[in-house]
Amino acid sequence: MEFLNKYFVEICLKKFADFRGRARRKEYWMFTLCTVILLVGIDVLGIILSGLSPSLGDIFMVLVGICILIVILPSIAISVRRVHDCGKDWWYILIPIYNLILMFTEGNKGENAYGADPKAGE
Repeated sequence: MEFLNKYFVEICLKKFADFRGRARRKEYWMFTLCTVILLVGIDVLGIILSGLSPSLGDIFMVLVGICILIVILPSIAISVRRVHDCGKDWWYILIPIYNLILMFTEGNKGENAYGADPKAGE
């Protein structure tokens, strides 16, 4: 439960529109994992329940859409903070393949133009 609280709830509630600073790879990928698990879980539950009642399936599909709308801004914000950790500007998230490469790249050691090193405390 601490895992879910630290990497999903905290980002969605406290940092949902924070485009400043830096985000570690672990923070980015754990948020992405939690988001995928949540959306796939609701989707699978909707598919199962749609076998019982088509209206229940429709309700869960609407719920998936609402969850996507809730998570889209935090997803963009953490992506921007992630490229900041690599020393790049926000618009690098718009370049498809390079964006993915940056998400796997280790961030700059020490402080950069976007803030202090998030790994400095370790």
